[in-house]
Amino acid sequence: MNTTQLECFLAVADFLNFSRAAQHLRLTQPAVSHQVKTLEDELGVALFQRTSKKVRLTQEGHMFLQYAGKILQLSKLSQTQVKGCYQARPMRLGIGCRSSADLRLLRPALERMRVEEERILPLLRLIPISALDNLLTEGDIQVLCTFQETAPQNSVYRELLRCPVVCVCPPDHPLAQLETVTVEQLQGGGRIAACRPPLCPPSVFALQGQIVTAKPPEETIFCESQEVLFTLVTTGYAFAVMADFPPLRSPDLCYIPVEGCAPLSFGVSYLQGNRSQPLRRFLAILEETVKVALQPGI
Repeated sequence: MNTTQLECFLAVADFLNFSRAAQHLRLTQPAVSHQVKTLEDELGVALFQRTSKKVRLTQEGHMFLQYAGKILQLSKLSQTQVKGCYQARPMRLGIGCRSSADLRLLRPALERMRVEEERILPLLRLIPISALDNLLTEGDIQVLCTFQETAPQNSVYRELLRCPVVCVCPPDHPLAQLETVTVEQLQGGGRIAACRPPLCPPSVFALQGQIVTAKPPEETIFCESQEVLFTLVTTGYAFAVMADFPPLRSPDLCYIPVEGCAPLSFGVSYLQGNRSQPLRRFLAILEETVKVALQPGI
């Protein structure tokens, strides 16, 4: 049973004339007759008595008339409700991050997107391992915060900012008095807190290696997260070498450029061909908010 059969039956029952019912429905008379006949075959009863001069409902037709309108009304109501539910459903956007710094960089964009794009719902994944690359490939996330040198292969990379490589230390640390610092000075600068990839980009990890191998073992603290690393630096237990996010600098720390280190490109990656509306809008807002954050005095 389908809605076309019900509409044809109700129209014929209303007009008691197949031709006028066909005109009302904007169908041909044979098409209306066919729909009513298939409905009768399905029900196993005749719904109309037909003669050359008139059409009238049978007893079974009168009985079915009590239900046909309700069935058709319920069908249309369900279509409306389902369509409305689909239209109101949030458009989910999976965003992958490897550190709290990534989340902090995204925060202004997410705040703005919540106001301007109410239907877009960000699903944030904070996973400090390479598994994020697989999540992007498999479609569990649609965009990934990453350094260019660690961007997944076969993905589209868009730069957001350039990150200078710096030494981070508290103001009372001996290195804090320097305007720039060399690798040799870092090797003799006391205890260092270090992270491994993918918590830090490979180029920074290589620089850490030059420093760590020149120190006695007790002067190196290996950290399992950047949050632990920052806590040790902030409390004065060690300095660290990292890619610096200028908009996220802490006023309680000193950021000293490391000589001979080129800035690193940081941005986002997404799969080739993925240009969904939520992704396009998020990228546009993210680029604008990062650009504003990089302006002097902000």
